[in-house]
Amino acid sequence: MPLLQKIIEKEVFIVAEIGNNHEGNFDLAIEMIEAAAKTGVDAVKFQTFMPEKYVSSADSSRLERLRKFKLSKEQHWMLAKKAEELNLIFFSTPFDLESAIFLNEIQSIFKISSGDNNFTPLIKLIASFNKQTIISSGLSDLNSLKELVDLWHCVGGCDENLSILHCVSSYPVPKEQANIASIYTLRDAFPKVTIGYSDHTLGSMASILAVAAGAKIIEKHFTLNKGQSNFRDHQLSADPIEMKNLVEQIREASVLMGKEVKSLQSCELEMVVPMRRSIAASKILRAGKIIDPNDLIWVRPGSGIPVGRESDVVGRIVLSDILQGELITKEKIA
Repeated sequence: MPLLQKIIEKEVFIVAEIGNNHEGNFDLAIEMIEAAAKTGVDAVKFQTFMPEKYVSSADSSRLERLRKFKLSKEQHWMLAKKAEELNLIFFSTPFDLESAIFLNEIQSIFKISSGDNNFTPLIKLIASFNKQTIISSGLSDLNSLKELVDLWHCVGGCDENLSILHCVSSYPVPKEQANIASIYTLRDAFPKVTIGYSDHTLGSMASILAVAAGAKIIEKHFTLNKGQSNFRDHQLSADPIEMKNLVEQIREASVLMGKEVKSLQSCELEMVVPMRRSIAASKILRAGKIIDPNDLIWVRPGSGIPVGRESDVVGRIVLSDILQGELITKEKIA
């Protein structure tokens, strides 16, 4: 079974999305991995790109910023190694085909961003790697996502390798547009695909609600300092204290949610007898009386003849007096 599937069978897979919050500072990227490890997340995620194959040459200001943010292949290798040393899963989102080919050498999980969930060449390439792939669903409606899943199948991708994250591509997302309930829609539409949530809201409530709705993966942006710079992602990211609290809340929410099976819980077993009812006498029933329906009431505890078994009592003869409110037992009737 793939690694990601093994994890989500036991608990929610929590990803600290470092993205580009290191702003090209490799030492800071290492520090962020170390800080993320202390919060209890399962994975750290970065972004990998060749700027000239990511944005238009006409967008000179963004191109220049991405050149400053870019990490080398060697630095990616070292980040992956640091994550492994700290028992974290490392993966990165490729934003061009060459970056995807490189990342295939160093990671077992892929992420495709919302902006690229219709980027057919990238999707086909990543599907060919036959690895766990997480795709964010921002900028898409349900029909678009169905086309995406069809494409995934057509190029040989299997449902076991695919995860779709509900996502709204706004930074930050207004609360009234977070639309967490769409997780139910995604679960119904793609029952064999793992469904999760990529959180761009402020705070932790949306992620907790997503877990309650059945999300098995939570991705939250992560920073060491919300005021580090004017790069927008810092403000909507969780800092180490917030991320640690979020992880604890998600773990608690997962425990509280339990499994999608309605069954008697072990903690209830000792309460079955004291809280259930038994058939009892509505008045004193003298020996020799033939019991009729008006002679019955139902009282706690449930240690006698249970509710629903009235036919076992009505029409029977009382062998010895039964007091008002006393449970009617098999030994006292014939």
